[in-house]
Amino acid sequence: MHERNVTDHRVEDEIVGRSPAFRNVLNQVGIIAKSDSVTLIQGETGTGKEVIARAIHNQSLRSRGPFVKLNCAAIPGALLESELFGHERGAFTGAVVQTMGRFQQADNGTLFLDEIGDLPLELQPKLLRALQEQEFERLGCGRTIRVNVRVVAATNQDLAQLVSARQFRADLYYRLNVIPIFLPPLRERPDDIPRLVEHFVRMYATRLNKPIETIPDEVMECLKFHDWPGNIRELQNCIERAVVLSPGPVLRPTLTELRQMTKQPTTAAAQTLAEASRDHILEVLEQSGWMIGGRDGAAERLGLPRTTLIYKMRKLGIEARRPQRRRSAPLESPFAGSGSFPALAAA
Repeated sequence: MHERNVTDHRVEDEIVGRSPAFRNVLNQVGIIAKSDSVTLIQGETGTGKEVIARAIHNQSLRSRGPFVKLNCAAIPGALLESELFGHERGAFTGAVVQTMGRFQQADNGTLFLDEIGDLPLELQPKLLRALQEQEFERLGCGRTIRVNVRVVAATNQDLAQLVSARQFRADLYYRLNVIPIFLPPLRERPDDIPRLVEHFVRMYATRLNKPIETIPDEVMECLKFHDWPGNIRELQNCIERAVVLSPGPVLRPTLTELRQMTKQPTTAAAQTLAEASRDHILEVLEQSGWMIGGRDGAAERLGLPRTTLIYKMRKLGIEARRPQRRRSAPLESPFAGSGSFPALAAA
């Protein structure tokens, strides 16, 4: 195995990865972008939800319009209504000028509402009306403002579970969940990790003016097989740190960090991982009617070669069944089912 020369590759765009499942995601994003339907992006922290939202906007007919974002978890609830819909002068203490909200700023464009699960309950009816009617009122003003906005929301929470716990309105959830997209964690797309690593090394080497030219094979192996609980954001931070601390042209993460990445799981943890993998494969096999290969087979959905899936099934004690003839049903989102598709390169 040869060490990788970073200078041999061109700089990748913001979206990085060439696995079959990754290309499938990008194809589906292209389809989704052509509509104006509300889209809900779900995935763990750091999987690239904002990048997906930008990709939808950039490929849409609204691409020349504004892309406006708002993190619902980063603003106190008392101020969030003003941030979304704006306020008139004198509407509350400190409101010395009229302010335009994010909905109005995003007119003829896309509004990205990140961490939508943290939206206060009392504000959810007004957001629901804005989504359905494309109209709202500023704080302190009775005049109705009409806009033309496409909303893309994102969350790392299980909104259905929040609905069951009465912490999120069911009607708003159904209005947001018109087109769901599920971004899997980085640990489920290990084949894309080398390209992500090279992309981030190149980016930070240029930004920090550090001549990093090669990535040792042993370093790449550690990076590829780490679980990355913080997903792509954690990988990006790791590479930035390694570029800063590397004394020469070879990428050298600290020994402490490498040791943490090479820790072997306990027997109990390995058993739990095997059980989780078995359950996930069984679920996808059921969804595909026990078709292993083919365009809509389980292997394609999992982003694995057919032979690799068969090997995994044998190893996990999953016996193949006769493919089931599935009845025709209403079309589902191409992103239905978590864990089958890879995430994007930036958080």
